[in-house]
Amino acid sequence: MSRKGLARFSLLSDLSPDDLACLEGHLDDRAHPAGFQVFAEGQEADGMWLVRRGKLRIESQRAGSLSPAGPGSALGALSLVAVGPRESSAIVDADAQLWFLSRTAFRELASEAPQTACRLLEGMLRDTAGSLREGLDRLS
Repeated sequence: MSRKGLARFSLLSDLSPDDLACLEGHLDDRAHPAGFQVFAEGQEADGMWLVRRGKLRIESQRAGSLSPAGPGSALGALSLVAVGPRESSAIVDADAQLWFLSRTAFRELASEAPQTACRLLEGMLRDTAGSLREGLDRLS
């Protein structure tokens, strides 16, 4: 795992090197081949996925095919704090290297390093607000 690799994710951009080192210890490194379903729409959301390498296809029954997720993409960040079902499915299109932060691991991080967890939440909210603004702009 590499702190430099973590720094390229926009929701982690405000984390200090010490924050990234702390977060690093809570991430699970996973590799999945093309065709593997990372998560399914309707499934209980249990954590956030960070795409290090590869490409994931994102699909929703409501919205159809969505923008693909490639290196630097974060999926399911809100599930760290909001319990509920996944809004979409993610399928690996090109062999993928991912980091996973479970809700349980996030709670451990919040207990051990509350400032780091707070900075991560701030990044999530900043990215979510930006996505909401983009969606509203498309509707105008």
